[in-house]
Parts: sequence; structure tokens; C-alpha cells
Amino acid sequence: MANGVWISLFIYFALMIAIGFYAMRKSTSTSEGYILGGRSLSPAVAALSAGASDMSGWLLLGLPGAMFVSGLGSAWIGIGLFVGAFFNWVLVAPRLREQTVHYGNAITIPEFLANRFPTRSIPLRTVSAVVIVVFFSVYTASGLVAGGKLFESAFSGVINIGGMSDYSTGILVTLGVVLLYTVIGGFLAVSMTDFVQGCIMMLALVIMPLVILYGDGGGGIAQADQTLRDVDPTLLSWTQGLTIIGWLSAVTWGLGYFGQPHIIVRFMAIRSLKDVPTARNIGMSWMFISLFGAVAMGLFGRAYAVRNGMDIADPETIFIILADLLFHPLVTGFLYAALLAAVMSTISSQLLVASSSLTEDFYRLFLRKQATEKETVRIGRISVVLVGLVAAVIASDPESQVLGLVSHAWAGFGAAFGPLIILSLMWPRTNGAGAIAGMVAGTLTVIVWVLLGWNASFMGGPGVYEIMPGFAASFIAILLVSNMTADAGEYQHISR
Repeated sequence: MANGVWISLFIYFALMIAIGFYAMRKSTSTSEGYILGGRSLSPAVAALSAGASDMSGWLLLGLPGAMFVSGLGSAWIGIGLFVGAFFNWVLVAPRLREQTVHYGNAITIPEFLANRFPTRSIPLRTVSAVVIVVFFSVYTASGLVAGGKLFESAFSGVINIGGMSDYSTGILVTLGVVLLYTVIGGFLAVSMTDFVQGCIMMLALVIMPLVILYGDGGGGIAQADQTLRDVDPTLLSWTQGLTIIGWLSAVTWGLGYFGQPHIIVRFMAIRSLKDVPTARNIGMSWMFISLFGAVAMGLFGRAYAVRNGMDIADPETIFIILADLLFHPLVTGFLYAALLAAVMSTISSQLLVASSSLTEDFYRLFLRKQATEKETVRIGRISVVLVGLVAAVIASDPESQVLGLVSHAWAGFGAAFGPLIILSLMWPRTNGAGAIAGMVAGTLTVIVWVLLGWNASFMGGPGVYEIMPGFAASFIAILLVSNMTADAGEYQHISR
């Protein structure tokens, strides 16, 4: 492995850890500071933090891999996500920022729901915290899988830790660096590193497609277009071979945005309500450029591989392979850092949200109601480590697919929290009984759907992405149960 790669990676790792120590000095003395950064994020940091923590290794591995295999038909996932993210900023962001302060200055999603529906506060906090910890363990595992694949593909045989495989070493190194800056600096460190990581990711996704097309062996857009048509004309079709169910399963990924705790918690942390429109414009611009680059990289990467006789065993590693093949080692190291940035930004956000639920919604609620701020921060740090270790166990299978793990966790959160967040913010008649019914109905529908294999094949036809039935079941359950029951006193203001 060339020294230039290691220099770039060393600079990247050092920067992330330095930010962690800076944040530790600024915002880790209280639970609100450690978990929510004191609600002090600027529009740019909030926007890129939400985007980077959202996209994860999926942006540089999963989506390009899907484009490599299926062509433009897979781009509908990106379009659905873009639309969903936009409406999340418009509908949820301003209301959640305002109402989490109004309802008891809540610093976690479970706490907000408990304050919003006080007659069912304990079961709401318990159920929502369980959902968060379980699905984030799976979601975090998807990021560790991406880190393992990077080391397996790019650093084969270079690092050997106790006879571990390259894949396991990748998981260990990725998790170790993330745990270090997350445990040290909390939410502010996670958000600031997300900002840096988001910039690195976007720059990589602009550079890579251009070099694929116009570097040695590229041939330009016209040649890439002809190569793809010769291989399979459907690669350049938005609709050919795509069923209505397949199209719906792709675009409904966007529904998941409304229920992703690690994304919407950024809305809670923006420094003021008037900053939300600015953050939205920055975030959506970043997302458009990044998604466009990922789609182009996968599609043109397929053309490059065909033209140069390359055998790509795992399409999800096309970014890693081309980064090593096409660039100077210093730039290759930067591109590897971009992939690690995508992975680490999401892992750190998920670990922190899961640990905040364990701390605020289990430990402080059931075990130590009078816990001091110092004790709460210490338990939060311990929880970060525990959730990370569980995720590492889940990710230990080298055959795991990034897109598959992400899709299940994304659907689980989208169905469990999406309808509830929307209705709790926008429909005053939503009550605690309906909230619990919606969370349970959405979660169970997703789990049962996956266990029965209906996401792969449904009634003899193509599979239906589990977020569709899960989101619908949750929405209907909230409406029906809220209309059939009446919880007194649920609309009172609560002061913390």
C-alpha cells in the first residue's frame, strides 16, 4: 500500500479525533450538551450533518452497486429519497424544532413523545426506546459492513491484528475511531465531524464520475453510452423491466425520512427556528449533487469495467476498485477517507441516538431518576460502546450486503416513527393510545413482512418493500385508535 494513501487516511483520522476533543471542551458537561449539542447547530452544520448521517456507506457502496447491476431503474430510490428529504425539511423540521422545546424541552424523540402524550408517557418511552436500540444495532452494523469491505478490498494483507481477517480488521478499525470521537465529544463532535465528512463525500462524488469518463480508458459520455447499450439497453431505461410494484418499492424509500431518529434529531438541535429554511436549502443542494454523483459513478463505472475487461466480483466495491486504479495514492487515500466519512458519519449518529435512549429512556427513567448530569453523561458514553459492540457482532458475517441491512432498518424506523411524528406534529387529535398502536403496528408489520419473505416475492410476483405496508399499517392504526379513544389532558403545555 503506497505511503500516500496512509498519509491521507492518517490526516483524516487525526482530524476526526481532534474535533472530538474540541467538542468535549465545548458541550459535554450536561446531558443536553452531550446528547443535543445545546441546540446550537448552525444551518450549514445542521444541514450537512443531517445529510451525511443519512447517506452512510449506502451512498458510495450500495447505490453505485445497484446502478452497476440494474442501471437507471435503481435511480428511482435516489429520486424517492430526494423528495422524501425535501418534505421532511418542510413539514417536520420547523415543527419539531419548535414543539420539542414547547413540550418540556425534550432532548430525545422518546422523551418528546412522552411529553406530547403524558397519559401514556412510560409505555411510549419504553416502546420507542426499544425500537430505536434494536433497529439502530442493525443499521449501525450496515456501516461496519461497509468499513469491513473497504479494508477487505483496499488493504488486503496490509494490516494484521491477531490473525484477524481483513474484513474483521476493517470493522475493528472503523468502530474504534468512531467510538473514540463519539464517546469523547458527544453530539457536537458527531455533528461537526459530519459537516467535514459531508464536504469530503460530495467532493469525491464530483471527482470520481469525471475521472471515470475522461481519464485513461474512459472514452467520454458518448462512448460510455454506447458501451452500456451494447451490454444491455435496459441499463439506460428508467422504466423497462420495472413493474409498478418495483417502482413503488423504490420511490417509497422516501417515506422513511419522517421516522429516522438520527436525522430528525438534527432538526431539534438547530440553533433557532428561523435558521431552518437556510439549512433546508443547503441540505437539499448537497443531497442533489451527492445523489447525482453516486448514480453517475455506478452507471459509468459499469461502462468503464466493460471497456477495460474488468471482472467485478462485488458491484458494491466499484468505488473502492476505481479509487485504487485511477488515482495517485494521495488522492486514493482521500477517496478512501470519503468512504470512511460516509460510514463513520452515520455510525456515530446512530450510536449517539441509541445511547441517548438507553440513558434517558431506560437508565434515568427506571434505574436512577435522580442521576446527576455528570453521571448521565458517563452512562451515555458507556451506552455508546455497548451498542457499537452489538453492531459489530451483527456485522461479523462478511457476506452481509450493505443495501440489504440498510433497507430493513430504514423501513423499520420509517414505519415505527414516520406516521407518528407527522401526526403528532400536525394532527391535534392524535393521542397516546394511538401513538403506541401505530408504533407497534408499524414495527411488527415490517418484521413479519421480512420474515415471510414478502419483500423478495409477494403473491407470486415481485417483492414489496416492507416500508409500504408498515407505514400504511402504522398510519391507519394511529388514526383509528386515536378516534376510538380519548386521553384527557394530552394537549397541556409541559414545562421542564
